[in-house]
Amino acid sequence: MGPYFKAYHYQKAGLPGGTFRVQLARDTKRPGAVFLYDPSIGPGNFRHLFDFIRDRILSLGYHLGASSHRTVRHEQYTESTQKHFLKPQPHDCTNTGRCNQRYGNIILDLVSINGQPGFLRLLSNPFTDSIFTPAHSFDELIDAVFNFPSAPPEVAALIKQYRNLS
Repeated sequence: MGPYFKAYHYQKAGLPGGTFRVQLARDTKRPGAVFLYDPSIGPGNFRHLFDFIRDRILSLGYHLGASSHRTVRHEQYTESTQKHFLKPQPHDCTNTGRCNQRYGNIILDLVSINGQPGFLRLLSNPFTDSIFTPAHSFDELIDAVFNFPSAPPEVAALIKQYRNLS
């Protein structure tokens, strides 16, 4: 999680570097980021990261509104997209009577090409209606989901061992 967390902040600051590549969403009304696959992780670990991010968001007071999987066969390649649509708990309202939207609705995608992971896309879609509390920022979402202490060396060494698993 640490290398993607760092890469996100490097990208926000316009700085080069970072172990992994991240691209920021350009739509200011739907903030988000694309986390590009790096072969050093391995496809199995990257798919696990997709599930781990979903589980982290669920632990923030969300529920899984819907999940889908779509495969499109093009002439030269096959593209598969797994998608999770996560919504804040509808019963969570503050003492003001306004529903706590947390970060808004969240969309998490895993896009694969020819069976190999390409990228993860994480987007938030905040509500603007006055019946909701103001949304927390996308940076706060990234912090809540990705900001973990660095793995100890013995755990980091296991990444190489598992990267070839599918």
